Amino acid sequence: MKYQSRLTRAFALALAATCAAAWSRRALDPELARYEREAPNVTILRDDHGIAHIYGKTDADTVFGTVYAQAEDDFNRVETNYINGMGRLAEAEGESAIYRDLRMKLFIDPAELKTQYAASPAWLQSLMNAFADGLNYYLATHPKVKPRVIRRFEPWMALSFTEGSIGSDIERVNLGQLEAFYGHRADPAPLADAEAQRPEPSGSNGIAIAPSNTAAHHALLLINPHTSFFFRSELQMVSEEGLNAYGAVTWGQFFIYQGFNDRVGWMHTSSGVDAIDEYLETVLEKGGRFYYKYGAGERPVVAAEITVPYRTVQGMAEKKFTVYRTHHGPIVRETDGKWVSVRLMEEPVKALTQSYTRTKVRDYKSFRQTMELHTNSSNNTIFADADGDIAYFHGNFIPRRDTRFDWTKPVDGSDPATEWHGLLSVDETPHLLNPASGWLYNTNNWPWSAAGPSSPKKQDYPVYVETGGESARGLHAVKVLENTRNFTLDSLIAAAYDSYLTWFDKPLPALIRAWDQAATGSPLKARLASQIVLLRTWDRRWSVNSVPTSLAVFWGEEIRSRVTADAKTAGMSVEDYIASRATAGELLESLAAASDKLATDFGKWETPWGEINRFQRLTGAIVQPFNDAQPSIPVGFTSAIWGSLASFGARAYPGTKKWYGTSGNSFVAVVEFGPRVRAKAVSAGGESGDPASRHFNDQATRYSTGQLRDVYFYRDELRSHTERQYHPGK
Repeated sequence: MKYQSRLTRAFALALAATCAAAWSRRALDPELARYEREAPNVTILRDDHGIAHIYGKTDADTVFGTVYAQAEDDFNRVETNYINGMGRLAEAEGESAIYRDLRMKLFIDPAELKTQYAASPAWLQSLMNAFADGLNYYLATHPKVKPRVIRRFEPWMALSFTEGSIGSDIERVNLGQLEAFYGHRADPAPLADAEAQRPEPSGSNGIAIAPSNTAAHHALLLINPHTSFFFRSELQMVSEEGLNAYGAVTWGQFFIYQGFNDRVGWMHTSSGVDAIDEYLETVLEKGGRFYYKYGAGERPVVAAEITVPYRTVQGMAEKKFTVYRTHHGPIVRETDGKWVSVRLMEEPVKALTQSYTRTKVRDYKSFRQTMELHTNSSNNTIFADADGDIAYFHGNFIPRRDTRFDWTKPVDGSDPATEWHGLLSVDETPHLLNPASGWLYNTNNWPWSAAGPSSPKKQDYPVYVETGGESARGLHAVKVLENTRNFTLDSLIAAAYDSYLTWFDKPLPALIRAWDQAATGSPLKARLASQIVLLRTWDRRWSVNSVPTSLAVFWGEEIRSRVTADAKTAGMSVEDYIASRATAGELLESLAAASDKLATDFGKWETPWGEINRFQRLTGAIVQPFNDAQPSIPVGFTSAIWGSLASFGARAYPGTKKWYGTSGNSFVAVVEFGPRVRAKAVSAGGESGDPASRHFNDQATRYSTGQLRDVYFYRDELRSHTERQYHPGK
């Protein structure tokens, strides 16, 4: 008893010392004291896949926990998004990122964001405060984590990154042309944007099925963003103030970007809407100042100085730029003696308001009200709800323009007729609500096929509402949707992974015809006889065991590289050009070249697709160091280029023969809006960015095979699937 008493006293003394130290720390750091008061209001439950389910008393509490949990999973990606969003990438990556930073700083001004933060409504300020507190508390409790640039987050920073898309409108400004203008380079070509070199077009799939077309008579929704892998976190946000949303959250943001609550779901797809305009400015120099023509007069060009700090081996340096702006927007390039300004949506408070409030809406009417904020500028939206409504909203930010002008090209900035005249309302844009088809979709293609015969009609809208066209994925989606009835969660998953490759419908018969018509005894005809036999009988479906898939994809890559420029000149799609204008020589020689490449890289042209197309995750780095000698797993689905609805943008990298995916399906969820919402989901690889975590790659096989796992949306579902429960900081 005496020993036990001594032990108790020792424990009490140790506890008292710990508490004294903690109180001392709080007294010295009032911000830390505030974080420690907030943290007990937040509970984080990690399920058996490491997915964070965050519960808070208030929405602000939940935001605090959300960003804290994201930082636990991958602080590097959280910080990188804000480094990029505020134009501070060169502070981490050096001189090569100077013009990327300059591009952001032309549109993002911290002083202006601080002013807008101060003027924003109290409820939104509280969320931004919680955002900063959660990240700062993470850094305070994880001293071994060393930020690259941002050592303290501030609330206004949330306004620098408000939409959630993989590429903001700002990033459509060409870096090479920007450097040519502000760096006084004669030739911008060598500095073409890295984005323009992407092997895989970014985009997404969204599908909504009406109750009339489902087995259980409940609306269904497919959420399938195609982005770079590991671009978003998967989590749930719950508060006692009515927040209960689940889905994909872009690292560092505090709203579910693509997801659902217990009543409604939403999916954003990149849009072909014309939401950005360039103006040709006629600039004159007088007395050392620049002026631009406007109407019958002239206006002064606004000049300002922007400083871009950047890292060097000796330490930090900086580069100063004098930048220019007209009332249309900043000057970003020059062409034929004219300066070119850019005008785009710049409403960060509205954008953040819309992004957050849509996660709490309860029905179609309230969701539509959020759309009237018009700040989801580069996206279409697919919607479904528990009332049985399904809807399609086309590009949410569409300026009203004079249709006499071709808005796909720069317009005359001196002509007042080229001004915007407000924005098109939801009613004035392509929009669907409960179409008779019983389904609707978007795959980044035009909206004129969104619901089969029930689709919006192109002639009813100004030409600038859509600048894109139909795609192989769009044709595939219609084929699947119009021939399926009585959908279930499982059959919607099957539709999302349907293996048909529509792109080959037109080009492949042209190739086979060219071989059939080649002269008997031709060496090329004899050499390709076995390949043609396989392609002639191929069902045009991908699989890991399919040799024809390998041959077709390698041939498709080869023939596209040969004829794309000619197709563009002819104003035709590549598929149509191959089918009607490519010569027999081009078609057959491309197949021979593809066969040779397969044999060189893999030992024989008869190589199954799964031996080539691989998923590999080795490190938590932003850029993955792929390695043929390290473990990887086969993936059956292909690039979206070929019409695969499930997308896997893969290619060979320096030192590899196998192709490794970096973009495409990144998050997939299917949702049923019954009396209790039911969902299944999968993320690329795993939730954690830490290679030492069991959740770094635990979803890889599910991801590669389309075996979605159950989502634990309700607390009673989580009860037997909780790996860990804790408060931030514990």
